[in-house]
Amino acid sequence: MIRILKLMRTTAFVGVLIVSLATTAVSMGLWAISLTAQVTTMTASAAAAAIANRKAIAAAVLRTKAKARLRRALVVIPVAGIAAAVAFEREDYLEWKEDNPDGTLEAYGCEVSAVSAEVVDDVLQDLPETVRPSRDWMLSRMPECDAANLAPEPATGSIPAAGKP
Repeated sequence: MIRILKLMRTTAFVGVLIVSLATTAVSMGLWAISLTAQVTTMTASAAAAAIANRKAIAAAVLRTKAKARLRRALVVIPVAGIAAAVAFEREDYLEWKEDNPDGTLEAYGCEVSAVSAEVVDDVLQDLPETVRPSRDWMLSRMPECDAANLAPEPATGSIPAAGKP
């Protein structure tokens, strides 16, 4: 009789263990399926966002290039070119002034020259060698600026002005 009770107790323990393991296995399987669905959804939304951002960036780059091309074309025409150059520079100054309300015209000039000095090599490389001025000549034409002429950094996260290299 004791052997039968021990056998029943062992059988009950093994049965409970099997049911527990089966329940755990099923719940883990469902959890894995749920996580797989979440990962798939997030991957699809991230891919869609990346495609949308890439298209927006490409459109912005094309727009900027077209605007620069139009500016270059207008500046080539003598009288209209001078007026266009003045108008473009005034527009850029007014945009800068919105970000730097305490800034002066001298501070704007210093910031523009500092940024221009950073990209002068790229601009010169785009010019044909027969009309390309030397880098040193270009940099010598830019105004000398000290820390007193620079505008305070705007809170919008734009690039802070730097001195001439």
